[in-house]
Amino acid sequence: MSSPSQMEIFVEVVRQEGFTAAAKTLNVSKSHVSKQIDRLEERLGVRLLHRTTRQVSITEVGQTYFDRCVQILADIRDAEQTVGELQSSPTGTLRITAPMTFGLKYLNPLIFEFLKQYPGLDVEVLFSDQIVDLVSSGVDVGVRIGDLRDSSLIARQLAPVKVFPVASPEYLKTHGEPGHPEDLRDHSCLRYSYQLSGTTWQFTGADGETMVKVEGRIIANNGQALADAAREGLGIGLAPDFIVSEEIRSGALVPILEDWEVQELALWVVYPHRRFLSRKVRLFVDFIAEEFSGVPPWTTS
Repeated sequence: MSSPSQMEIFVEVVRQEGFTAAAKTLNVSKSHVSKQIDRLEERLGVRLLHRTTRQVSITEVGQTYFDRCVQILADIRDAEQTVGELQSSPTGTLRITAPMTFGLKYLNPLIFEFLKQYPGLDVEVLFSDQIVDLVSSGVDVGVRIGDLRDSSLIARQLAPVKVFPVASPEYLKTHGEPGHPEDLRDHSCLRYSYQLSGTTWQFTGADGETMVKVEGRIIANNGQALADAAREGLGIGLAPDFIVSEEIRSGALVPILEDWEVQELALWVVYPHRRFLSRKVRLFVDFIAEEFSGVPPWTTS
């Protein structure tokens, strides 16, 4: 295998399109550059560069080798940076995104504790129920709930999230309790703007799957807003347990259609694919994974 110094010289010659410019950039002599390229080609047994008195161009096999060298050198730099980070406390800004209600109720306290453990870190948090593109937004790590559609992200599951229909006792007293998902067509349902299935709710029971297109007076882009509306007797909502567990325990909301199941979701932590993950991201991911291991803090059991 070629030494990194020969790879660096070769890559710089290709980028600079010449020996003289590469030598100047690397602060070495032109003869040293030429000698290292000759030794590299001799070791590999191939011609990497075409040379004339006026220009240098890359061969087809040289292009393949160049592409690999660029990746290898980047990995070496990342590895060295990672080793350096291990010798010191993490610094800089950690950028996080999370759903609004979950972030405020459950993630915020963990972020505060994480900052106390690592005083050299700053945190910038974007709370949004919309899916934030981590790469284009410059976000380091995201917390997401539901199906993961972006396969380019590295994902680690943190906890299950149960979903069920709920209503207030007052609403059920006035409008009656549905005994079958189809009965929801006659009720005012509270709809979530970002639900992937739109206004269609899916249930699974003893007689298979049932798809119900629901209608209602309120549609919102935040789950807590819909839970509040349900508590006020304005309709039936399809809610995750981390939002309504306290209301169910207090009796302010009542689960309905308990013989039917709604597809269980999951809580995930995601981050862009990188061969060498920065220490601040790795520490945060491990920290929240540990905090959410075992029984979720919002469980209704």
